[in-house]
Amino acid sequence: MIVGLAVPGFGQEALSTSNKKALDFYNRAMENFAQRRTEETIQLLNKAIEQDTAFTEAHLKLGQVYEYARRPELALQTYQRAIRQQPGKPATGLAYQFVGTYLLKKGQYGQALTYLDKFGTFFTPQSSQGKRVERLRQTALFGQQAIQNPLPVKPRPLPAAVQAFPSQYFPVLTADEQTLVFTVLKPEGDEDLMVATQQAETWSAPSPLSERINTPRNEGTPSLSADGRTLVFTACNERNGLGSCDLYISRKTGTEWSAPQNLGPSVNTRFWDSQPALSADGRRLFFVSDRPGGVGRRDIWCSQLGNDGQWQTPFNLKNINTAFDEASPFIHANGQTLFFASDGHIGMGGYDLFIADSTATGWSNPQNLGYPINTADDQAALFVAANGTRAYYSHEESGDVQRSKLYVFDLPASIREKIRPVSYLKGVIADAGTKKPLGATIELIDLETNKVISRVQSDAETGQYTAVLPSGGEYALYVNVPGYLFKSLSFDFKQKREGEGLNLSVPLEPIRSAGRETLNNIFFESGRFGLAEKSRVELDRLAQFMEQNPTVKVEISGHTDDRGDAAANLELSRKRAQSVVSFLVKAGIGPERIRSAGYGETKPLVPNSSEENRQQNRRIEWRIL
Repeated sequence: MIVGLAVPGFGQEALSTSNKKALDFYNRAMENFAQRRTEETIQLLNKAIEQDTAFTEAHLKLGQVYEYARRPELALQTYQRAIRQQPGKPATGLAYQFVGTYLLKKGQYGQALTYLDKFGTFFTPQSSQGKRVERLRQTALFGQQAIQNPLPVKPRPLPAAVQAFPSQYFPVLTADEQTLVFTVLKPEGDEDLMVATQQAETWSAPSPLSERINTPRNEGTPSLSADGRTLVFTACNERNGLGSCDLYISRKTGTEWSAPQNLGPSVNTRFWDSQPALSADGRRLFFVSDRPGGVGRRDIWCSQLGNDGQWQTPFNLKNINTAFDEASPFIHANGQTLFFASDGHIGMGGYDLFIADSTATGWSNPQNLGYPINTADDQAALFVAANGTRAYYSHEESGDVQRSKLYVFDLPASIREKIRPVSYLKGVIADAGTKKPLGATIELIDLETNKVISRVQSDAETGQYTAVLPSGGEYALYVNVPGYLFKSLSFDFKQKREGEGLNLSVPLEPIRSAGRETLNNIFFESGRFGLAEKSRVELDRLAQFMEQNPTVKVEISGHTDDRGDAAANLELSRKRAQSVVSFLVKAGIGPERIRSAGYGETKPLVPNSSEENRQQNRRIEWRIL
């Protein structure tokens, strides 16, 4: 963070020259500057310096005028001459400030420290200005250390086919990295949202996201759910807006996006609300706002989607935000890792990118992502792939015309270690017989805590879905459609694993013609029939299904592999089935609606030729009677 300090203005002070001509040019320069005649002021100050090259105050004033005229290189040279003439004079403080902060902005940290160290001697350490100088020093020290320990980062631009505009920025992708949405600045000054898709590692040319979303006004900073079917974006100066910039939401069904809806007064205010970051399941929304009640000027806030489908009152991320500005939050698909930009946390100058993790007691202490991800330039935003291997961003090129391109780089190991990678599961939900696509509810539940980790809907027109699967635990996935048997799937990610995608289409059986379904999340200890505690998730779902379908009667059947005595296996399968029946009865399901059966090893799903196959054969099934 580079800040300006209070420095002397163009007031009168004792001057270091007795040369009358120099003083005359100097005084005339002050009169011209009071009337904002910049060029005349510069000419007169240069003439004063020609009369007396040791006229330090003339050098200082000329440096100030060059600052005012936005000629930083000339200001730098002029201030450095003033410092060389009178290095210890307090009046040169403004020169030390400019040179130190200028070199800091240029990433010349070692040189900046020389000037900042001297500048700091003009203030007491506990004064407000002394603290600001120390903050600049800490920035220079951090930048110097970061450059000495660079990360192995090699950015590469996305293919030219994607970069069809002079300026494209704020890239976001779906969990499978096959769909890319970003903001473009058109030559006429209009910001719109564009989309490109990838097939066989080839990116398409971008096309407008939707006529319902893009307007002659500005739309930008998009954020997508993992399946790419929920979009939150920023639009400014809209007729139905509540403030200067508001957040809007649109949902995709089939190939069509819905008309954007303002997120309403629970999220938007009469102040500036922008830069959304939607969680993978679309149920948490991070964004930036300058509304009152925050920690700093622009803070990161978070709103959660209630069970009633309404966004709740946002809360401030108080141990993330600083007294300065935060920007561009991005919540990783794992739902735990937050990336954001800040000019408040110590970095390399300007906005740096940081990472923090959600913990039981709040967010962890933000960590700087390091060099060369961060530099002395502002770093706007970062999107990290679900599997934690790649990061996407935009880089603004220097020049008179605004130009920026999209880039991708492989995350170095030191950062990947901080990110819990996730897998994604995608496919199509359809009727098992007719193949008709179904709009299903897909829920991922932690088997240890019985908590819903994510809840997504498949597309009602296409049946397509994408669900995020975290690593490091055991999870049950449930697919539900009214009038159909629910489908349960089991995923054991207790061992650390790299995130990778899984394709799984799920056929659902209508209740009226249903066959057998395996309950994939019923667990027993080896050779025993007592239900493991983590079976409760599945059993609760089965009980809920029977409550919702009060005329349905079911058979619960137990099955084993071929290891051990056949008669013992038969008895074990019967007892296991009966354990499930007993649970359902205790849950309030009438015993007349449930029948148990044990088949032992007589009905294997697959040959008992491997441990993996035997595991499939050890199961509990259910079917409609």
